[in-house]
Amino acid sequence: MSLWKIAWRSIQQRSLASALTAFGMGLGVALVVAVLVIYGVIDQSFKRGAQGYDMIVGAKGSPLQLVLNAVFHMGDSVETIPYSYYEELNEGRFSSAVETAVPICMGHDYRGFPVVATIPDMFDKLTYLDGREYAFGDGRNFHMEDPFEAVVGDTAARKLNLKLGDEIQPAHPGENPEAKQDSDHHPFTIVGILDHTGTPNDRAIFINLEGFYSMGCHAFAPSVAQTFMQGKKSGAGEDPKHAKEKPAEKGKEPPATAKEAQDHEAHDHGPVPLDERQITAVLVCTDQSRQRLAMALPGVINNEPIAQAVMPSQVISQLFEGIIGNIQLLLLILAILVVVVAGVGILVSIYNSMSDRRHEIAIMRALGARRVHVGAIILLESILLSLGGGVFGLLLGHGLVGVLGPTIAEQTGVAVSALQFQLDELVLIPGLLVLASLVGYLPAAAAYRTDVAKSLTAAQ
Repeated sequence: MSLWKIAWRSIQQRSLASALTAFGMGLGVALVVAVLVIYGVIDQSFKRGAQGYDMIVGAKGSPLQLVLNAVFHMGDSVETIPYSYYEELNEGRFSSAVETAVPICMGHDYRGFPVVATIPDMFDKLTYLDGREYAFGDGRNFHMEDPFEAVVGDTAARKLNLKLGDEIQPAHPGENPEAKQDSDHHPFTIVGILDHTGTPNDRAIFINLEGFYSMGCHAFAPSVAQTFMQGKKSGAGEDPKHAKEKPAEKGKEPPATAKEAQDHEAHDHGPVPLDERQITAVLVCTDQSRQRLAMALPGVINNEPIAQAVMPSQVISQLFEGIIGNIQLLLLILAILVVVVAGVGILVSIYNSMSDRRHEIAIMRALGARRVHVGAIILLESILLSLGGGVFGLLLGHGLVGVLGPTIAEQTGVAVSALQFQLDELVLIPGLLVLASLVGYLPAAAAYRTDVAKSLTAAQ
């Protein structure tokens, strides 16, 4: 009989204790798998969301807040920049370094889902996930000449049970859109539903930018930034620190800031003049054929007092390295400690059984088994318990991932399955072998030193 079979028979003789010991090891391994898979899901969710453009231009402030708001549609609305800054990127002084520029306006939602005002180029010219083009599962992209058309992301359409031809009324967060349908603004008609993309856009609703400016309360008093931009266009280059805001027209008292304007209820649904428009950000694809100009563009924008240029991939990497990566490391350390504790449980279980097995070991020795064979059997028993618990933990961890897969895809846009493995999991099996060898060494050494004569005499 081979040593492996003898070790397996020994485990079967103590089936309950062995099963509980392996179960503890399995829970630890399942926890490690869960941490690795969850981190992988978060990493994919964030990194794939920022693909399709390489720069975001928005108001001065926190780069992370700008990325979270513009890319992931999360957090409070950031400050705005003049619409004229988009024109500078699209066809003005910055256009030589820009391939595509798409303006967006945030700050509204519909039944808890973010509403993004933009232009058709969002889906006609931008891509996602390393060059994939947007496709429509139903309908089409909205047209610029039809200001009250909308496109809905796949998840938002399913969650809200929206279909082509439905009308929606975006509102500021906290407002009841249904209560404002008769008095606030023209509803937007859904003309397209996007295919699933696995990005934050799946949970968003996109409306025509022109319709957004016709909703009311989106006109702003000329600001210092606008005065600076007008100076740039005219060549005057007036210092924005010394620029004075233009007085409001007689009889009108427009808000002085974007935040005040969003809180101001207006019912003038006419088009907002270009010089009074504001946007949240501009999604920019730089022209890689003019690499020098593209590389210099962020520095030029950041040196001006109006806006900042942010590289979303860099901001997300810093977020992961500075915050999420540390949390993942901490959770992974805790999970590994659980596995180590389970390994100590194996040691205690086998070592405590040695007093009952001395007679068995003595008989094996009397029948010709060598000391090294006896020690090897105990060591193999430890390895079998560790590997058995490890396999159970892998199956348990990935089984839970498979069960939670639809929920994860719904919330993050990242599709995961029970058969999806992380490369870091390859370390588990060698790690368990090392752990089993370490915890099995002490009982194996005790078996190796068993005195045959004393054990047989004690048994009599």
